[in-house]
Amino acid sequence: MGQDQTKQQIEKGLKLYQSNQTDKALHVWTKVLEKTSDPGGKFRVLGCLITAHSEMGKYKDMLKYALEQIDTAREMEDPDYLTEGYLNLARSNEKLCDFQKTVSYCQTCLNMQGTTVSLQLNGQVCLSMGNAYLGLSVFQKALESYEKALRYAHNNDDKMLECRVCCSLGNIYVQLKDYEKALFFPCKAAELVNDYGKSWSLKYRAMSQFHMSVAYRKLERLPDAMGCCEESMKIALQHGDRPLQALCLLNFADIHRCRHDVNKAFPRYESALGIMTEIGNRLGQAHVYLGVAKCWLLQKEYDKSLESLERAQELADGMGNKVTEAYEKIRKI
Repeated sequence: MGQDQTKQQIEKGLKLYQSNQTDKALHVWTKVLEKTSDPGGKFRVLGCLITAHSEMGKYKDMLKYALEQIDTAREMEDPDYLTEGYLNLARSNEKLCDFQKTVSYCQTCLNMQGTTVSLQLNGQVCLSMGNAYLGLSVFQKALESYEKALRYAHNNDDKMLECRVCCSLGNIYVQLKDYEKALFFPCKAAELVNDYGKSWSLKYRAMSQFHMSVAYRKLERLPDAMGCCEESMKIALQHGDRPLQALCLLNFADIHRCRHDVNKAFPRYESALGIMTEIGNRLGQAHVYLGVAKCWLLQKEYDKSLESLERAQELADGMGNKVTEAYEKIRKI
C-alpha cells in the first residue's frame, strides 16, 4: 500500500471514528498498519490507534503502539516524529499511573527540541508532566508545569490545549482544597468549548462538565454537581469513553455519599472500581476505596472503614501518591 492509498484509508478510518463507528475504524487502521509501505503513513496510523485506544481505556495497547511509533520514527531519523512518539509514550504511562516514567519521558521530549513542529508539542508535554506531578502529589511542580502549558497554549492560540489545561487546573485545585478556583477553571474550559468548540470532539465538553461537577460537589452545590455529571456521563456513554464513565460513576457515588445515601453510593463505587481495575487506573481505584471508607464511617463501621482505607493506602503507595494522608485520622478512631 503506497502513500496515497495509505492517506486515503487513514481518512476513511477517521470519518468512521468521528461517527462513533469505532470497531470499523479500528479495522481499517489495523489493515493500513499491516499493508502500508509508507513510513510516514505508518506513523500517522499508529497515532490514530493510540488516540482510539486511549479513549477506550485500553492503555496497554496504547503503550504498545507508542513504542511502535518510536521505532518507526527512529527508522525515519525524524526528530519531530521522535518527539511525538515520546509524548505518546509519556501519555500512555500517565494513563497507567506510572508517573515517574511519565516525567522522565516528558523530560526526554523537552530535551529533544529543535524544530518548529516539536516546539508546538511543548505545551502538551508540559500538560502531561503536570498531570504526572499531580499523580505524585508534587503540587508545586504540577502547578509550574500547568502554567507553562497555559503559556504555550496562549502563545500558539491553541484553544483545545487551553481547555485541557483548565480542566487539569480544576483538578489540582480540588486537591489543594481551593474550591472556588477548582470551579473557575473548568467553567473557563466550558466557555472555550462554547466559543470555539463547534468542530471539536464532544469529549472536551464532557471533560469540562465533569470537572465542574466535582467542584460543585466540593462546594456542596449538589443539584449542580448532579446536572453536570449527568451531562458528562451522557457524552461518555455515547462515545464509549470508558475512563470518563468510570470517573463519572465515582463522582455520582461521592454525590450520593454527600447526601448520606450510602445505599445509592455503594453500587456506583463498585461499578467505578470495576472499570478502573479493568483499564488500570490505580489512582482512580484509590479514590474509590477512600469514598467507600467514608461511607463505612458514616455508618460507624470503623473496621470496614479502616480496611478500605488500607487498600487505598496500598494503591497510593505503589504510585508514590499521597492521596490518603489526609485520611489518617480515620485510623485513630
